[in-house]
Amino acid sequence: MRADAQRNAEKLRAAAAELFRERGLQVPLKEIARRAGVSHGTLYNLFGGREALIDEVVADLASDRLDEAARRALAFEDAWEGFAHYVEGLCELQATDPAVADVVGGRHPGSERLMAVCGRAMEAAERIIARAHEAGALRPDFTGADLVFTLGANAALARATAGAAPDAWRRGIAFLLDGLRTEAARGPLPSAPPTPQQVHDALAGLTDEA
Repeated sequence: MRADAQRNAEKLRAAAAELFRERGLQVPLKEIARRAGVSHGTLYNLFGGREALIDEVVADLASDRLDEAARRALAFEDAWEGFAHYVEGLCELQATDPAVADVVGGRHPGSERLMAVCGRAMEAAERIIARAHEAGALRPDFTGADLVFTLGANAALARATAGAAPDAWRRGIAFLLDGLRTEAARGPLPSAPPTPQQVHDALAGLTDEA
């Protein structure tokens, strides 16, 4: 890559990282190019489109944040405390980091590196849930799909209350976690866990509305 192209690529990476962190992964590419001080065409010539740019500047950040959340959760000796810390940590990321919030919500499935990060995060979440189940602390009918739906609901609440009541999500998650303890279960749930396809379709609907 020529020196001028390299400089433009670095400016675009920096601008994209700033805007994605400020506003999420849907920020218009023209705004990224404008902040970088290059043309819209230069962005496409260097990166080919949104998915490649996201993979370039967000995948590593998201991986670091999500891996750290899982590591902290698994480091707790008490499995329930680890589970609760993990849920609270992911919800806080959704409320404070729009880029990572979009990653947790499964946006931009065309971004291959990002989807690999999501896959690893889901595997870690399943381990954390299984550990809490094995300890008898988490009600046994709670699944990874239920966690995905919980995070989807929290993302919507965090977006809606960001200006007026930025900590409102904390109250909702505290209620939720109390209800997920084994001793809080009161008979069978009214429906079966969602299938992987239902989770995929529901997330697609949520992200379309965001």
